[in-house]
Amino acid sequence: MTTTAHSTTAHPVPDARPDATPDGAAAPFAKEAAGDGTFRRQGNRFTDRITPDSDSAPGAGPDSERRWPLEAGRYRLVVSLACPWAHRSVIDRRLLGLEDALSMAVVDPIRDDRGWRFTLDPGGRDPVLGDAYLAEAYHRTDPSFTDRVTVPAVVDTVTGLVVTNDYPQLSLDLSTQWRSLHRPGAPELVPADPAARDEMDVVMDEVFRDVNNGVYRCGFATSQAAYEEAYRTLWARMDVLEGRLADRRFLMGDSITEADVRLFTTLVRFDAVYHGHFKVNRSKLTELPNLWRYARELFAIPGFGDTVDFDQIKRHYYGTHPTINPTGIVPVGPDPSVWTS
Repeated sequence: MTTTAHSTTAHPVPDARPDATPDGAAAPFAKEAAGDGTFRRQGNRFTDRITPDSDSAPGAGPDSERRWPLEAGRYRLVVSLACPWAHRSVIDRRLLGLEDALSMAVVDPIRDDRGWRFTLDPGGRDPVLGDAYLAEAYHRTDPSFTDRVTVPAVVDTVTGLVVTNDYPQLSLDLSTQWRSLHRPGAPELVPADPAARDEMDVVMDEVFRDVNNGVYRCGFATSQAAYEEAYRTLWARMDVLEGRLADRRFLMGDSITEADVRLFTTLVRFDAVYHGHFKVNRSKLTELPNLWRYARELFAIPGFGDTVDFDQIKRHYYGTHPTINPTGIVPVGPDPSVWTS
């Protein structure tokens, strides 16, 4: 499919710099800081879906149910290799063999006041979309948008509009709605058995609430009470997961599923970032035998470890949260060879 860059009138983009919460403590994302110091993640603004069931013709926009037509080569996945939420879709895309069907753009791990930027590309613009900032696509789609621009986002290369930034639904849809474009032998990341799917959904909900988002609730808390509550909740769930993996190869048994993808993206960042930067320092991942064995086994699977970029991960977290790390110094360690040695 031939794609063209989209020009757009610049829209003001909300200042992404830290602000202060009512109790005076600085919050990395002021709009998401509650009065009691609790971090409350914003919702996903764009929730359309790409599906073979769309009533729209090829090349057209969404149908009446906000379903865009599934077309190989039409859509562009915009990710940061630093971001755990985006990393899910990077792994799924690789595992399912969707590289040719869904192109991918990688933003700079360092945001500026206008958000995620395409400064890794020649000329500082995405070569397909023609945008310098992901915010440009957000404001083409919704000129009134004033919240935080997030990744992953799927952008339609025909219209330049954002189809979705709904990261949990996106990763499920890559497995279930893009099936006709999967490589031969692609793993079944979403169980077909209803009982197994129900169990996986429960596990994923618990992991999201207490671990994936739990580390952020610790790191972005602006009161001692909010931090300690999030810390206790995180470690209670980590202990449950450590026990669950005592007699299981993966979270759901002997095969990898979407639940493993979602847990891995937090675990692989745990010692490098969350343990110190987000103050979740009861234990290192390397000190939890079952979780460490599990994480290392996943790391060795193509699509997992070879999509990890520790340099971008560390530069993003330590370089874009000045209220947490005011010096901006990026630690040299830990030694990434522990994942493969």
